Order: sequence, then structure tokens, then C-alpha cells
Amino acid sequence: MTAALSDLTGPDVAAALTRNPIVVLPFGSIEQHGPHLPCGTDTMAADLVAREVAARLDALLVPFGPYGVTPIHAGHPGTISLSRRTFEALAHDVCHEVIRMGARALVLVNWHEGNTASLAAVATDLQDRLGATFVVAQACYVARRLYAEDGGELTHGGGIETLAVMAYDPALLRLDRAGQPSRPAGAAELDDMRRSDEVYGFVTDVTELAEDGWYGDPGWATPSRADGFAAKVAAEVVRQVERVLKGGRA
Repeated sequence: MTAALSDLTGPDVAAALTRNPIVVLPFGSIEQHGPHLPCGTDTMAADLVAREVAARLDALLVPFGPYGVTPIHAGHPGTISLSRRTFEALAHDVCHEVIRMGARALVLVNWHEGNTASLAAVATDLQDRLGATFVVAQACYVARRLYAEDGGELTHGGGIETLAVMAYDPALLRLDRAGQPSRPAGAAELDDMRRSDEVYGFVTDVTELAEDGWYGDPGWATPSRADGFAAKVAAEVVRQVERVLKGGRA
């Protein structure tokens, strides 16, 4: 079983970091995910993958908290968004403390794209000033690539996110409430544009992408796919993390 810092005694934490000075931190978000998925979907997915990543790296799992930066969903029931200033201050302090207690490499497992800029800012600052190596794993994008061939799509409340909740706790699903989401004309193109690696703009309200606040095909998720979700995504994350660490200072 993966050891989480919050479950251990102080001497046990010290021993774990002496044995292996790598820590894994999950980052997600609390936001509406339609009528069928819990508001903690992103945090559940991040926790699930991070726990498996930590186990495969024999690393210490360090809880962060459920909240993220999600102004795109602000004002919708169930959404609690932190400001970037608050999120970055919290992430900075948590990472700083685990470095001070002996961590030399920090793997940030993220399942919410709204956190990306803040995680990059905190990681580059602390790596430069304190010398610990940071690696950010965008687990949601890893999952998107891995499941694309089977028809899985990373949409807000769609197939892959439904799969993550199914793997975390199927009792939390309310798939009978999903129905058929509606999307404004041009929403798919707008979504592709904002996620471009080259030239992109911004969306500031989820209803620009989906009138119902979610879109996709939750019916794509199946129990058989859910059984291997964490292992499949974590194995690919670990493969890439190890490649990064070999070329860094860890």
C-alpha cells in the first residue's frame, strides 16, 4: 500500500524520505461536472493516479487538497475556485516544506488544466532557488492519448472523466441523469483552439463550450476499462517521469 504523509508518524516520514527522496503530489479541482459526475471528479482522478504513481516509484504520497484554479466554472453550483495567488501560495508552501524535510524530487500529478500555469510558476521558482527537481505530469492529457484509439475523449464530464470516477468509486456516478448535453454552434472548434499547442485564445465561461456545463459521452466508460484505469495512466506517467529524472538533478 502506498504510504501517504498524512497517515504516517514523523519518524516514518523521515525514514521514507531517507530511503527515497521522491514525493508525489496530486492536484485537481472542485467544480461542476454536469448532473451525473461529482464535483470532485478532477481531484478524485488526480488522487487515484498519483497514488499509483507513488507506489510504482516507491515514493511518498503528499496530499495537497481538493481545490484548484477554475474560474471558467465560477458561479456554477458546486464550483469552488481559488485565485491563482491563493493556489500558488498554498502549493509553494507545501512544496517548500517537503523539500525542507528532505525531498529532492517532486512529481506534481495534475488533472486540471486550470492549474497548469500556477504549477509551472511554483515549480520553476522553487527548483531555481532550492535545487530540488520538479516534474509536472499532466495525467489528464496522458489519459487522453492512451484512450484515444479506443474512442475515449477528454471532455468535461465525458467518457474519460466518467471512467476515472468509475475507477475511484462507482457509487458516486449518476449516469441516469446525464441525458444529451447541448453545445453552442462552433463550440467544438473553440475547444480545439483553446487547447492548441501553437496559437490559442481563451474561454472564460464553460457555457461558451457547453450550454449544460458539460459535454461528451459518459456511456463510453465501462467497468472493464475502469479496472485498469489507474495502472494504465500511472505506468505511462512513471515511464516519462523516470526519463525526465534521469536527465535532471535527482
